Amino acid sequence: MTCKQLVEFPEQYLAGELAAGARETLESHLATLADCRRHLASYEKTVRLAARAAKHPDDDPPAEVPDELVQAILSARRRAKR
Repeated sequence: MTCKQLVEFPEQYLAGELAAGARETLESHLATLADCRRHLASYEKTVRLAARAAKHPDDDPPAEVPDELVQAILSARRRAKR
């Protein structure tokens, strides 16, 4: 498995939907590459934050979310309401 292939199905991996062989291949890849582990962890955190925001859209974002991202999202929301 290549790093490029890893980014094609993180959602299925995290949901436990990959076939056993594909899961084992992916986990073997993750065991050897810290960058890919960080990428997957970042993806998982993004999914959690998005789910939280969808459930509680008026809550303040977590402190670890960069202000630039918050401002970009607010700007996109304003444009979508027009």
